[in-house]
Amino acid sequence: MDFNVWFRPFVWIDYRLAVLFMVIIPLILLIWAFVQKAEGIQRLLSIYWRVSSLLAITIYLMIAQYPVSFISGLMARILIPISLWFWVDLNDEIEYQTSGALKFIFTSWRWATSVYCLLGAIASMLFLGCAFSPNVLKTSYCRVWFEVPLQFKEYFHANSKPEFLGFLGITCLVIYVLYLSYFVLIKLGKQGRSATPQ
Repeated sequence: MDFNVWFRPFVWIDYRLAVLFMVIIPLILLIWAFVQKAEGIQRLLSIYWRVSSLLAITIYLMIAQYPVSFISGLMARILIPISLWFWVDLNDEIEYQTSGALKFIFTSWRWATSVYCLLGAIASMLFLGCAFSPNVLKTSYCRVWFEVPLQFKEYFHANSKPEFLGFLGITCLVIYVLYLSYFVLIKLGKQGRSATPQ
């Protein structure tokens, strides 16, 4: 398998940044918010984790080298910033009821993650052809994106077949899309931009 493409180091940097911004920092912030009893930040981070689970699903789809993984990865980068800024009541609660270092670091992370996702979404659009052309998918231009997920498999699922992990990814993707559709078509009309059900 030829991974000798000029942007390969940037792909690895992107995955490392994703782990930092999408997993490590929000996990620390969530624990900190529970300790500080900052309910607004807790609730927003809980929503974030549900939305960002699409990134984990994408990793499993990429282990099986499914073309749809390029679409799910792009959608995750679009949905995550929306989930961080969409809720008017949580924005107000964080702005007026939270103070100190937690608020500053959380706000900094929220902006940094939004910018990172926006830039990532723009970059991801350059690879959408991988999702729609089997011939393009076979090129190193696309397959370089599978390298990190395959290494993840070796670390955490060494005894599992890629096809099985891909099946789990597809199953979770179907559940995710169904829940997202339910939210957009039904719940959103009832509660609007309030995270608290009306």
